[in-house]
Amino acid sequence: MKKSILIFLSTVCFLWGNSYKISSPNNFLEAIVNVDKIITYELTYNQQKILNPSQIALQTASRQLGPGATVSRVQNHEIDMTLRPVVREKSKEIRDHYRELTLFFNEFNLIFRAYNHGFAYRFVTEQKEEQTIVNETIEYNFPANYNLWFPEEESMYSHQEREYKYLSLEEIGQKFCSIPTLIDGSNNIKIFISESALFDYPGFYLTGKENGLKAIFPKYPKTTRQTSDRDVIITETENFLAKTEGTRKFPWRLMIIGEDKEIAESQLVYQLAGECRLKDTDWIRPGKVAWDWWNALNIRGVDFESGVNTATYKYYMDFASTYGLEYIILDEGWYDLKDLMKVNPDVDMNELSRYSKQTGVGLILWTTWKALDDKLDEALDQFEKWGIKGIKVDFMQRDDQWMVQYYEKIAREAARRKMLVDFHGSYKPAGLRRTYPNVITREGVRGLEQAKWSDWANPEWALILPFTRNVAGPMDYTPGGMRNTIKSNFHPTWSKPMTLGTRCQQLAMYIVYGSPLQMLADNPSHYYAEPACMEFLSAVPTVWDDTIVLQAKVGDYIVTVRQSGREFYLGSMTDWTARDFDIKLDFLGKGKYQAIIYQDGINADKNAEDFKQTKKEVTAGDLLKIHLAPGGGFAARFVPAQ
Repeated sequence: MKKSILIFLSTVCFLWGNSYKISSPNNFLEAIVNVDKIITYELTYNQQKILNPSQIALQTASRQLGPGATVSRVQNHEIDMTLRPVVREKSKEIRDHYRELTLFFNEFNLIFRAYNHGFAYRFVTEQKEEQTIVNETIEYNFPANYNLWFPEEESMYSHQEREYKYLSLEEIGQKFCSIPTLIDGSNNIKIFISESALFDYPGFYLTGKENGLKAIFPKYPKTTRQTSDRDVIITETENFLAKTEGTRKFPWRLMIIGEDKEIAESQLVYQLAGECRLKDTDWIRPGKVAWDWWNALNIRGVDFESGVNTATYKYYMDFASTYGLEYIILDEGWYDLKDLMKVNPDVDMNELSRYSKQTGVGLILWTTWKALDDKLDEALDQFEKWGIKGIKVDFMQRDDQWMVQYYEKIAREAARRKMLVDFHGSYKPAGLRRTYPNVITREGVRGLEQAKWSDWANPEWALILPFTRNVAGPMDYTPGGMRNTIKSNFHPTWSKPMTLGTRCQQLAMYIVYGSPLQMLADNPSHYYAEPACMEFLSAVPTVWDDTIVLQAKVGDYIVTVRQSGREFYLGSMTDWTARDFDIKLDFLGKGKYQAIIYQDGINADKNAEDFKQTKKEVTAGDLLKIHLAPGGGFAARFVPAQ
C-alpha cells in the first residue's frame, strides 16, 4: 500500500480531571473519554448527542483491562494521508484524515480515532506471554429509543445472510444480530456499527441492553462434528473467546456517522484495516465472471446435453471470451463432494485448463471449506498446475477465533499460488481484503440466489444493502438476472430463476453495488438474446476511480455516480415506489459525452423486462430527467465524444 503523509500535526487534547477530548478534523464530531472506576466514551455529532457514556473493557484470564486503570501518559496527533488501494473498490485514492488520541495505561493502551464521519477505538497490549481473552465489553448507549436495521440471527452458526428487520432498541431484548447494523438516529443521522482489522480474534454480535446495545462473542470451539459434506457444527466450546499473543493490536470497533449518502460512500472499514502483507500484487485481476450455479447450467440451442461437463463449461468460456469477461466459475458438481481431489468424470480439467489459456478466460473453482482444508496443499498445488485463477470457498458459517484464523490461512496460501479468493457462506468483510488484496469479494449477504427458493431478494431489500452490508466491503450479491418480473407474477423456480424488479434494476446493480469480482448470474443463452444489455455488461467496470452518491434514502432509493478513467457511470434504484429524479451532469468532465442510457420502459410496471436503450450527446451543463418504475432502475454510461 503506497502512502503519502501530507501532514502530521500535534493537536490539543483537552484534559480535565480524568476526561479526555478528541474531535474530528472538521470539529463536527467530538468524543469524550472518561477514565474513572471504569472507562467510557461518549459522542456528539454536529452538536447533537449521538452516544451516551458507553463502557470499554477487556477481560483476560488473569486481569481486567479497564476498570480501575490509571492513565500514565497521553499522546495525540493528526494524520492526513492518501491511501492507494491495490484493488480499487470505490476509488483509486482514499483520503485518510483523522485525529488520534492514545491513552497509555500500565498494562495496555487505548487508541481512539475521530474522522469527519466516523469514530473508532482499539485495545493494544504489550505482554511477553500468551494471553487468554475471556470477554470484551463493547457498549452502545443511545440517548433515545432509536430504530435500527437489525440483521437478527438465530445462531452464531450462520451464513450471515439475514433480513435487516426495522426494530426499535426497546424491541431487541434478548434477540441478537450479526454486524454491520445501522441505527436510525434523529435529524436524518445514521450510525453504522461494525469492526475492522479482525485477525486472530472472534467477530462480535449485538444484543439488547437498557438504552442500547452490547456485544456478545462466539467462544472458542472445543469440539466439532461434521454432519454433511459442508456443515461442521460446534458441539462444545471453551470458556474463553481467544488465546492470542500477548503483544498485539486488537480489532477496531468503529462507527460511521452521517446522513444516508455519507454512510453509503464511506470506506472507513478499509481505512482501518491492516496494511497489505503481499509483496507482489500485480497479478491480482478484478473482473466479471460467468456463473453457472444460479442458472443451473440451463443453456439452450446447443447440440450437446448441458450440465456439469466439459462441453458446457467450454460454452461458458466461449461466451466469456466473446464479451470480454475475465473468468468463469465451476461451482458445485465439478468434484466429488467427499474428496476434492476426485474430479467429476464428465469434467476434463486438463482440457479446460488448455482452453482457458487459448481463450484467455480464467477458471475459478468452488469448494466447501472443509474439503479444501482436508487437502489444502495438495489441492492448491494441483489447482496451480491447472492454471486456476481463483477459488470460491463456501459454507464456513462461523466467525469464532479458529475460523477467523482459517480465513487468513486461505488468503495467505492462495496468494502464494497467485489465486483470488471469494468467500461464501461467510461473515461480513472486516478488513482482510486490504491486508490480503487477493481476497477479492465475499458473500455474507442475502443475495440473488434467494430467488431460486423465495421472494427475499426483492427491491425493498435491494435498497437496504448499499447502506449496510455493502458499506462493510465488497458484496457478492450476484446480479444480472434476465428473467424479470413484477411482484404479482413472481414465483421461485430452481432451474430457471426469475428476479423481482425490472431489467434496469438488475443493470443498475453493477453500478450501485460494489464488488471487484462481479458475477453475471444468468446463463449465456439468455445473455446472447439480449445484445443491448450485453453492450452494457461487457463494458461496465468492477473497480472504480471515484464514487459519489448523489441522492439516497435507506430502503427507498439511491443514485450513484462512478468514474473509470475518462468514463462515468450513473446507476439508480428504487423500491416498489415509482420515482423521478432530475440529475445534474456536472460530475462529467469538459467537453461532450455520448450517453448510452438504459431506462425502464413505459410498460415496465406490467412487464418488468420492458426497457429502453437510448443514445444521445450530453455535457456537464445538462440536466438528465430519469423515471424509475416500481422496483425499477436506471443505468447510464457516459463516454467522451470523439
